[in-house]
Amino acid sequence: MNMETLVRIGGVLQLGVLTAAGLVPTVLDWRRQLASADRLVRQLMWVYAGYVVLMIASLGLLSLLQADALLSGTPLARIVTGFIALFWSIRLVLQLFVFDSEQYLTNRFLRLGHHGLTVTFTYLSIVFTWATLA
Repeated sequence: MNMETLVRIGGVLQLGVLTAAGLVPTVLDWRRQLASADRLVRQLMWVYAGYVVLMIASLGLLSLLQADALLSGTPLARIVTGFIALFWSIRLVLQLFVFDSEQYLTNRFLRLGHHGLTVTFTYLSIVFTWATLA
């Protein structure tokens, strides 16, 4: 498999992460959890979540539709792939060492999804680091 294919697969995986992101407000019961928060805090949570979704969708589409440009070796291409690698590497570290999601992994589907995300974040970190350095 060539690097362009790996980056395009990364694009599909990033778009797939949006499925999990869409489940977060329901699984974590944001409506109830945020009910006692100030109005501004609730608004900020939804806005931040929206920006994260927009960023992931943008990175996914960029990777899927412009893999050849991302692999062109230009300074801009290396900066963008480096950013994508950093973005997903930080998310992987958060997944492994910061977030304590155990209490929410209440069924097989959610546990499988959690592990699938970990594998996805690992893949994205490796592929985009490789794309940056290649």
